[in-house]
Amino acid sequence: TLMIVFLISSLVLYLISLMLTTELTHTSTMDAQEVETVWTILPAVILIFIALPSLRILYMMDEITTPSLTLKTMGHQWYWSYEYTDYESLCFDSYMTPPLELDPGELRMLEVDNRVVLPTEMSIRMLISSEDVLHSWTVPSLGVKTDAIPGRLNQATLMTSRPGIYYGQCSEICGA
Repeated sequence: TLMIVFLISSLVLYLISLMLTTELTHTSTMDAQEVETVWTILPAVILIFIALPSLRILYMMDEITTPSLTLKTMGHQWYWSYEYTDYESLCFDSYMTPPLELDPGELRMLEVDNRVVLPTEMSIRMLISSEDVLHSWTVPSLGVKTDAIPGRLNQATLMTSRPGIYYGQCSEICGA
């Protein structure tokens, strides 16, 4: 894609410099309907040529066949509810830890009372929705950000490559 953009930019720069330096211009060339048609259609064809492989890769990335674990996430004002749907009655709420209750070394506005535990090296499907207003379920270090919308079930897939603590954070102004 960069090579195509470089070639187009070089051609445009060459034509601009040629028109600025040459005193001899043919007036019928400037008003030709065929030239205008070509320089309108050619960029559209190039953009389609660039976009089609990207769309295929985008849809392949989002598809998951058989996840190892499914975690349902429900957004509430000021907390999240989690449910491991593969296991019977395994659900809990996760509230942010108040600043006065933090232990030394814990991160303010990131620590919670109940953490989600996920396996490593396994595909995980997240089903994300909301009970009340718009929310955004975000874990930047995993590259996941999905909106939680009331009445709509969104899906995200993730895989942790190494064990550790991954912090989610508020990344949007949530509300109605």
